[in-house]
Amino acid sequence: MEPRSDSQTLPVRITLADRALSRVAGAPLIDGNCVRLLKDAQQNYPAWLDAIRAAKHHVYFETFIFHEDEVGERFADTLMSKAREGVSVRMIYDWLGCLGNTSWGLWRRMRKAGIEVRAYNPPRLDSPLAWLSRDHRKMFAIDNEVGFVAGLCVGQMWVGEPERDIAPWRDTGVELRGPAVAEIESAFRQMWGTLGTPIPHEELIESGVPASAGSMKVRIVPTLPATAGMIRTDQFIAALARSRLWLADAYYAGTTSYMQALRAAALDDVDVRLLVPNSTDLPLLRPLSRTGYRPLLEAGVRVFEWNGPMMHAKTAVADGLWARVGSTNLNLASWFGNCELDALIEDESFAREMETMYLDDLNNSTEVVLDARHRVHLPGISRLPRQRGKQRGRARRAAAGAVRLSSTIGAALTSRRVLEPVEARVTTLGGFLLLVLVVLCSLFPKVLLYPLLTLLAWIGLGLLYRGYILYRQKKRDR
Repeated sequence: MEPRSDSQTLPVRITLADRALSRVAGAPLIDGNCVRLLKDAQQNYPAWLDAIRAAKHHVYFETFIFHEDEVGERFADTLMSKAREGVSVRMIYDWLGCLGNTSWGLWRRMRKAGIEVRAYNPPRLDSPLAWLSRDHRKMFAIDNEVGFVAGLCVGQMWVGEPERDIAPWRDTGVELRGPAVAEIESAFRQMWGTLGTPIPHEELIESGVPASAGSMKVRIVPTLPATAGMIRTDQFIAALARSRLWLADAYYAGTTSYMQALRAAALDDVDVRLLVPNSTDLPLLRPLSRTGYRPLLEAGVRVFEWNGPMMHAKTAVADGLWARVGSTNLNLASWFGNCELDALIEDESFAREMETMYLDDLNNSTEVVLDARHRVHLPGISRLPRQRGKQRGRARRAAAGAVRLSSTIGAALTSRRVLEPVEARVTTLGGFLLLVLVVLCSLFPKVLLYPLLTLLAWIGLGLLYRGYILYRQKKRDR
């Protein structure tokens, strides 16, 4: 039997890769879609509002943060107007994400107008540590006809303040039409059902099945805590990339395994690029943010820092054939702790559009390099002015820095990983902070004791309450 030629085996390799990616992501490849790339709030927000105004049956909306500002009021008014018309409007917001950004008065107004509003993971007595998991998704779905998946929340910082010379946050979303919209709605319905009474079955029947709208192939990947679908996908794509892998991420804090995947691709002559925000919005975390740069740079990965107020996009494009747009950051919180939603698009024309946009973004970025002494260095970059509305971004940057700090200190204590010279500052800082903590606890033991007792009491009460609920359920089942 003669061996197959490369042209004969190529379709077989593509089929195997498609099936493997479907298993890795936990999402089927859906044909017959039309996907439109939307850059920044200037394109996303008008498209969202137009789709809401055109809704006839239902509107599903899920977001991490909903700011009660001029932009948030515009969206709230539009949603309330549709609810008063008799359209079924359902909204899920993250309790912690909206804490301090949205008042109870606004939620009350929206509910009074007929919108069904549910909060994800508010504090509960029976689950004291549940707040660690967040609903980080950003999506709209209207009438089972059009869906939006994005990295944008709702707020003024995505629009900017031209009168104060404050540029908008850089972000990316997509508009989808076709059968893939059903998967977006399914992800919303699943989340809705975990927070209370499920959506009535008759409403699902009335919505029907989306018709084919184009020729693009799409996977919709809704991840839940501990499912790790996107980290498997991200690593798989890093392994499959043959020529280019261009990434943009708001809070990069890649694990050792993902960093090695990027290094391996770069060492195999893949053009790997990573675009992240400039870390000077919180100078204390500047050294922590860069501890992960050197291993990447030494392997040939090119790292760029955005020169504007904030690079908030979470995107990837590989080989001009495959692209990802959504809410998942390249860090442990997104990969393992949050509910996320991403669209994976396999279409050459869309991927080329993504690459063009990426190259345009690099024109407003500064490349990070290793200088003659192999130190991480940004040529000619100056510290960015502090911008209003970055508190939430700083919190996430702090979390990313904490992951890097814990990874480095863990490696130093266990000797399971060879430490890089650039991590000397981190290990020194970690040791200093631990010694300061020891001194404070020695001088003021109540500083540690009272919070610890409060946490233990909360956990104890939570277990008692959970046991009581289970005991009552057991008695009812008899």
